[in-house]
Amino acid sequence: MTPKVFSSRRELKQWTAQCRTNALKIGLVPTMGALHEGHLSLVDAALKKCDCAIVSIFVNPTQFAPNEDFDKYPRTLESDLARLAHLNSNANIVVFAPSPAEMYPEGFDTYVVTGGVALPLEGVARPTHFRGVATVVLKLFLLSSADCAFFGQKDFQQARVIEQMVRDLDVPIEIVVCPIVRESSGLALSSRNQYLSPDAKKNAATLFQSLQGAEREIRAGERSCSAIKQNIQSIIESVPQQTVEYIKLVHPETLEEQSETLTLPVAVLLAVRAGATRLIDNAIFS
Repeated sequence: MTPKVFSSRRELKQWTAQCRTNALKIGLVPTMGALHEGHLSLVDAALKKCDCAIVSIFVNPTQFAPNEDFDKYPRTLESDLARLAHLNSNANIVVFAPSPAEMYPEGFDTYVVTGGVALPLEGVARPTHFRGVATVVLKLFLLSSADCAFFGQKDFQQARVIEQMVRDLDVPIEIVVCPIVRESSGLALSSRNQYLSPDAKKNAATLFQSLQGAEREIRAGERSCSAIKQNIQSIIESVPQQTVEYIKLVHPETLEEQSETLTLPVAVLLAVRAGATRLIDNAIFS
């Protein structure tokens, strides 16, 4: 069954009020659409933990810098609904697909200021990104009245920023971070993968291969951060048109960088340019 689609805040709030009247537990899966199996795994997790799921599909303009891919970001609502229809046999999924004007009406001028875990890594590369992410996610939390919200580990820093915001602002919602879903090659699923040519997509499997190599080194006793990073970079840049933007070894909670002797637990975070496409990946070792 194709899910109901709400395009206005009023419609969504009316539906969530009815859920509350019926004592139903609500799960929220925030997305920007172009749904793939990674997104569907989040929806599946929401349906297992909650009575119903809201999937938001909104390409959020406030998290894109002027030089980024907002205009060409894939918008595939019809195919997204078809994918969700296969999960919706019991009519327990709805979609919230607002316009930018609905989410940011004329005169909108309040944003969430993020710090700490939002400052390094993506915060350096994309200084305004997490302000936009945190603002839209907080609005979705309030509009949905959700009990739980589901995010993927692939966007590791984003999940930490949201967890920090929820903790700091006492938002009454549980954040559930779900494992990365990968293609058979090991490439982490991403809506931006469709920008990759067949050769670039094949080459991008080296991101996961480099993380696997780092895991073997760490298990074998390697504790030199520079040696681990050098080996990761050599694997990723061993194929054409791939350039490392950053490799960071950080504490999984604070995102404080480890630069000399590695201590566990550690999160290894990557950002890589594959031609014109920017890819991220990560792994956590404990």
